[in-house]
Amino acid sequence: MSQAANDSGFSEAQERALACVLDEIIPPSEDGRFPGAGELGLVSYVRKQALDLVPMIAQGLTSLDELALARGAADFATLPRSERRGVLEELAAREAGFLPLLLFHTFSGYYQQPPVLEALGLEARPPFPEGHEIEPNDHSLLDPVRARGPVYRF
Repeated sequence: MSQAANDSGFSEAQERALACVLDEIIPPSEDGRFPGAGELGLVSYVRKQALDLVPMIAQGLTSLDELALARGAADFATLPRSERRGVLEELAAREAGFLPLLLFHTFSGYYQQPPVLEALGLEARPPFPEGHEIEPNDHSLLDPVRARGPVYRF
């Protein structure tokens, strides 16, 4: 990857490769109801959530490109989809932190996206101000806290 990194910390080629990795983590469903994580645009979500880890992710993407090159592809993004999983497994054996980091952020971001929530039959909205029904609580449980009075530091 000889392209310079853009404002995101990734080069355009790295962003394409990361989208392909995300689509391998959560591929699009065969019936088309669920988009793949990469096609959903989670590259920007991962970048924002893992800002301090962009250099590590970029190194992992470079390693993926090197493995793809050894298999005759120009880079990971151009590797046939049927071979991507094997390359990811090979990288996971060599660089143990790369995939777990992406797995966490991919799943966290994917299940917050409106198209995914709608495909799951959930409303793509915050729980409030419409709110959800909340069972009444026993507010007397807070009496010991209230009895302490105001407690704060200046």
